[in-house]
Amino acid sequence: MSLSSPKDWPNSRLIAECLNGNQQAWHMLVERYKNLIYSVPLKYGAPPQDAADIFQAVCLDLFNELPRIRDADAIQGWLVRVASNKCYHWKRNQTAHPQEWDESRMENISENGPAAAEMLVGLQREQIVRDAIEQLPPRCRQMISLLFFEHPPLPYSEVAARLSLARGSIGFIRGRCLRRLRKILEEKGF
Repeated sequence: MSLSSPKDWPNSRLIAECLNGNQQAWHMLVERYKNLIYSVPLKYGAPPQDAADIFQAVCLDLFNELPRIRDADAIQGWLVRVASNKCYHWKRNQTAHPQEWDESRMENISENGPAAAEMLVGLQREQIVRDAIEQLPPRCRQMISLLFFEHPPLPYSEVAARLSLARGSIGFIRGRCLRRLRKILEEKGF
C-alpha cells in the first residue's frame, strides 16, 4: 500500500521528510498534533493568547529537536511533557508570589510521575475524539461543534439558524451524527 499523502504518513516518515526540508511534511506534523499541544495550556488555565504563545514555543522546540528524535512513535508523550514544562513556567510567572507556587505540581510534568501518565492518557483520548470528529461529514462536524463545544451552550434555535435547519430537526440530526461518531470511535477502539 502506497502512502502518497503526507496525512497518511507515519510519524517516522514525516520526521524524515521534515529533516529533508519538506515543508508540507512539517505542516502535516504540526497539523497532526496541534490540538494535543494546544490543549495542554488550556488545561493549565492559560488564556487563548498565552496558549498560542506556548503552542508556538513547543513547535519551535519540536523543530529544533527533530534531528535528535529517536522514537517517532513517542512524540505524543514528548510533546505533552514539553508543553507541560512550558505551562509550569508560564504559571509560575503568572503567580504574584512565585514562592507560593506549589512545587509539588512538578510531578504533573515528570516523565515518570503518575499525574503525567494520567494527563497523557486523557490528552490521547481527547485527540482520538477530535480525530473522530474530523472524520464526520461537514454538517455533522458543524452540529457537534455547535452543540458541544460552544460556551455558553447554544439553544437549539440558534443551532438551527446557523445550520439553516428547522429547529425540530436538530434532535434527529444530532442523534444520527452521534451514532456516526460512536461508530468511528468504536472502530478506533475507544
